[in-house]
Amino acid sequence: MSREGLEKLNAWLKAKNLAVFIYAQVLPSLPSSEQYNLTDQIRRAASSIPANIAEGYGRFYYQETIRFCYIARGSLEELISHIVLAEEIGELSYVTEMEVLQLADEVGRLINGYIAYLKKSKIGEHEPGAYHAISEDDVEYLSSPDREQD
Repeated sequence: MSREGLEKLNAWLKAKNLAVFIYAQVLPSLPSSEQYNLTDQIRRAASSIPANIAEGYGRFYYQETIRFCYIARGSLEELISHIVLAEEIGELSYVTEMEVLQLADEVGRLINGYIAYLKKSKIGEHEPGAYHAISEDDVEYLSSPDREQD
């Protein structure tokens, strides 16, 4: 296990860069009154994304890696939600929000691509514990224009 191994993963690299951007550009701009509320939630979500990708990578079994990628993807969506909220309540500039959302979009695409790669290649398929399956039902993830919105 090494830093070099993680640095071969574009999803991890971009997620780490997103977290660094959050720590360097977003958190310092938030008011101290939000230190234990929104700031803490943003910090936790941002650092969780690369951490979960790394933890999955260290499992050496594709289904475990996929599971941690799902968790990372959930943390990414949580981060997006907090950033949108911060902008809407006037704690974050629109320009900064757009920068974060652009970076987050790229990270999301890379995580989804990594998941697809893992499902296709099934790396570690015969490792110990490999017989615990993760399954998903076919679900429409995007709403179509003619569907009713909730």
